[in-house]
Amino acid sequence: MSKIPHKWLVLISVLLGTFTVILNNSMLNPAVPHIMEVFDADAVSAGWVITIFMVTMGITMPLTGFLSDKFGKKEMYLFGVSLFLLGSLLGSFSWNLSSLIFFRGLQGVGGGFIMPLSMVFIFQVFPKKERGMATGIWGIAAMMAPTIGPTLGGFIIELGTWQWLFLCNIPTGLLGLTFSMLYLKRTKRADNLKFDRSGFVTVTLGVGAILLALGRISELAHLYDPLNISLLIIGAIALYFFVKIENKTEQPLLDLSIFKIKAYAYSVWVAIISSISLFGGIFLIPLLVQNVYGYGAIMTGLVFLPAALLAGIFMTVGGRILDKKGPSLVVTSGLIFSTVGTLLFGFIDLQTAIWVLFVLNAIRGIGMGLSTMPATTTGMNAIPEKFISRGSAMNNVLRQMSSALGIVFISVYFEVRRAQVMAANGMTLEEASIQAITEGFLVIAVLTLISIPAGLLLGKEYKKQQKEEEMKAKVVNE
Repeated sequence: MSKIPHKWLVLISVLLGTFTVILNNSMLNPAVPHIMEVFDADAVSAGWVITIFMVTMGITMPLTGFLSDKFGKKEMYLFGVSLFLLGSLLGSFSWNLSSLIFFRGLQGVGGGFIMPLSMVFIFQVFPKKERGMATGIWGIAAMMAPTIGPTLGGFIIELGTWQWLFLCNIPTGLLGLTFSMLYLKRTKRADNLKFDRSGFVTVTLGVGAILLALGRISELAHLYDPLNISLLIIGAIALYFFVKIENKTEQPLLDLSIFKIKAYAYSVWVAIISSISLFGGIFLIPLLVQNVYGYGAIMTGLVFLPAALLAGIFMTVGGRILDKKGPSLVVTSGLIFSTVGTLLFGFIDLQTAIWVLFVLNAIRGIGMGLSTMPATTTGMNAIPEKFISRGSAMNNVLRQMSSALGIVFISVYFEVRRAQVMAANGMTLEEASIQAITEGFLVIAVLTLISIPAGLLLGKEYKKQQKEEEMKAKVVNE
């Protein structure tokens, strides 16, 4: 290990933590029906196993900036990994559904520290000209884990017991904890920090209520549930007051002024659309492969595999291009690939060969690999170093909310549209399903299409910032 440069050991440390968190969450999604059987629970109760993780992770992320400045970034990251491991270990010993949900909540809190701080450590040890490559490698975990997780979770349920869904986190989690203890450097703690209580209360209530409502919605009837409507309204009002408070507070929990930096704002938009596209596909493709074409879970996993591999490869390629040429070419090209791959999914039919799905999903994977992390890295590079931890937290919160929103929108659209088509045209279930699925992909394609200019605008802001830095360097030299 002594021959490996320190910065790469830091990257390995945070990659292990990130991969463990995302893989575990995606593995549990297909296990909900099995959990219902094991604990004799209904779908709503068992669904809390997924919802509680999303909610606790979402409400923890806004705190990471303040707490890491107050107590140290390394300390909070190690706390997050340790808490996630504790939740995993205790989760495997769950004696009823309530205990399982509680331990999943602990995992979510741990994940809320791990995800934002991972990028902060990368930005600390890699210079700007190498961050694209580094975040591209780190981003492999963020792209591959959601696509291989459902298949791996299905295998574990079929061949083993549900406890292994939690126990399989322990090896990689312990390895990540060990690496982090050895190779992450302690940071200086900030003095005279004031905790923004009003901001904390409003953002926790706002993010928590909205994520809770989104986690409870999977069909049209849920949209009319008074509790869900109330949660959405309360969440929206709380976030409105949060923005008002943060703009007036001397030491805000999340400094919203970073959105005035155009490169960061564009990068967040790309991240939001990428999350909606990724998780929309993760919802629709299994329906297409299994419900329409009649294949099993293994074939579904195989359809995702080329996309995951190519996303990983092109994240590193995209990162290198970003470091050498800037974001304009790589991010714009990625968004075009994502748009084309998603758009073509909108024109398949019942006679489409299965290999076509492999190809189209692979194109989507290439697009996401080229656009997602290069855009995020460019945006994070544009903000002052002191805002990196809070900028990363903001980015992750918005990704979390947009991915949940994307799944809710697509799932409700699929259910409603399929029922409409069957009633109006007398189609079979398979015919109605494929029409609803293809229309869902077309909606996602429109979102990615209108995001393509963001890549060009990001490149424009990058060039402007480069010129400003060159001018400052000249002044200093003179």
